[in-house]
Amino acid sequence: MSHAQKGPLYLTNTLTRRKEEFIPLRPPHVGLYVCGPTVYSDVHLGNVRTFTTFDLLYRWLRHLGYTVRYVRNITDVGHLVGDVDEGEDKIAKRARLEQLEPMEIVQKYTNGFHDVMRLFNILPPSIEPTATGHLIEQIEMVKRIIDAGYGYEANGSVYFDVPKFAEKHAYGELSGRRIDELQANTRDTEGMDEKRSPLDFAIWKKADPTHLMKWPSPWGEGFPGWHLECSAMSTKYLGQTFDIHGGGMDLKFPHHECEIAQSVAADGHAPVRYWMHGNMLTVNGRKMAKSEGNGFTPEELITGNHKLLEKGYSAMTVRFFMLQCHYASTLDFSNAALQAAEKGLERLMAAMDVLDKLKPAPAPDAAQDEAVKALAQRCHEAMNDDLNSPVLIAELFEGVRLINSANDGKVLLSAAAISGLQELFRAMVFDVLGLKREAQAAADDKALDGLVQVFIQMRAEAKARKDFATSDRIRDQLAAMGIVLKDTKEGTTWQRA
Repeated sequence: MSHAQKGPLYLTNTLTRRKEEFIPLRPPHVGLYVCGPTVYSDVHLGNVRTFTTFDLLYRWLRHLGYTVRYVRNITDVGHLVGDVDEGEDKIAKRARLEQLEPMEIVQKYTNGFHDVMRLFNILPPSIEPTATGHLIEQIEMVKRIIDAGYGYEANGSVYFDVPKFAEKHAYGELSGRRIDELQANTRDTEGMDEKRSPLDFAIWKKADPTHLMKWPSPWGEGFPGWHLECSAMSTKYLGQTFDIHGGGMDLKFPHHECEIAQSVAADGHAPVRYWMHGNMLTVNGRKMAKSEGNGFTPEELITGNHKLLEKGYSAMTVRFFMLQCHYASTLDFSNAALQAAEKGLERLMAAMDVLDKLKPAPAPDAAQDEAVKALAQRCHEAMNDDLNSPVLIAELFEGVRLINSANDGKVLLSAAAISGLQELFRAMVFDVLGLKREAQAAADDKALDGLVQVFIQMRAEAKARKDFATSDRIRDQLAAMGIVLKDTKEGTTWQRA
């Protein structure tokens, strides 16, 4: 399906605060960077929502025929508790608590993150670089920032000079914060004896002797500031200017604002053309946070093992629920909303089963062929309008109505209309929305089949011994449980009664 015939894609650019037509730098190639997790604890549902949003973008760009290089990093160093320039590294702190090497913590929670991404059917990125794997690039970037006059060393740490940068460049443009307001709002912080201004941030931090994660540098042993890795890795793999940078809206300031400043200081131009930010999750109207006691892990959500949950919900139900809300809107978790999503997803999947079995009508209604084409067009327009997945889903339910009416004989569909619907639903439900049939039923069937095969084998052995009483008893007891055995020349098969 060519990009041109389906109309242009519009995305909301946080930098300009408006919806803009997306025109890549080097079509058909698109460079996409998304801030990944800091791997010091289990990934929470707010993260899952962010990665689902950018998975939707990645899938839609590919559906439009673009070749996407999707880079999503793993932050495995340099994130200080409280995200400020003082204090203890989050990974090192967890390593002390669990009495493990920091890299064991990193590996453990990276593995956990990947498990969760698979569970929610979030596609892996093209490149997944780690901060510790790119220390050389980060040190080189610090040198370029110093050479440009926007970084200064103090006692083995290197700071970014925000007021000096702001004299020539628009610091605060992304988040809408003005430098004079920022200066008026800052209080003296720890480490101010080293910083020239409270707005300055560390791009290389001197490690004290007890710090676990540290590396040699021209300024002594230390570790990179946490804004630095994304600037270094995004431009390494996508070029000094690239198409799209995404993340949760909580990263807009200071993280993304600092990224822009670092790249402009080091390389002389703005790194990103379209900035996109996903909104947050609330629970019963309150922000999801560990401190509120209302943040569930994906595991708690699926098992239902949390005081705020009435039951467990499948990963696909949760994904469908998230996609029913536009990525830029707040999404409120509640049992009622999740249960409604569960029923909606069941209706959608049931309609797809019906669609696979639909037969063309002997005298089809020609107007329905046009109706199916119009439906496909509206689905494309919804996604091209800033990834409007709620409108796409509403359009698909119009299609569900049509499928069910055709099944009841109230609407007469041609072979072309049926295959058009099949193509549309497969593309939109599986490829674009990334939904899949629940594996649970299939897994249960597989387990049951394994069990029944054991009984079939026992019965065959009893027959071979001429122990017909046991063989009949196995058959009768299975029948009483709703499992019917059928003896054929090829062997014994079974089915549910």
